[in-house]
Amino acid sequence: MTDEHTLVVVDAANVVGSVPDGWWRDRRGAAERLRDSLVPYAADGLPGFAGPLEVVLVVEGAARGVDSVAGVRVESAPGEGDDRIVELVAGWAFEAAPDAGRACVVVTADRALRRRVEAYGARCAGPRTVRPRD
Repeated sequence: MTDEHTLVVVDAANVVGSVPDGWWRDRRGAAERLRDSLVPYAADGLPGFAGPLEVVLVVEGAARGVDSVAGVRVESAPGEGDDRIVELVAGWAFEAAPDAGRACVVVTADRALRRRVEAYGARCAGPRTVRPRD
């Protein structure tokens, strides 16, 4: 992890749940598919954020235990995923990353979570930012 990289934290439950595609029948499988779809963003970037990016996918509940892959680190939240996301953003803020020019983007549509992470200086983007394009 270097200061020129943007940290992108993805709320797996929120992003997966943003599309009613049957994800509830296989939450772990849905999280794995999301993880795999995030890999290109690590190198190529997101709109407004050039790559390389540090991508972290936070999973909870039945999706816990999904493995990390090259380009995407998976964090299994011991409790609520939102709390783990806030911990990650707080750690980023503690490292003085905003002052060093390193951005943090949280991908979620959860308004309460957005408020919590914005208090630490993170930016937010909606689930469509990382959903595969049809």
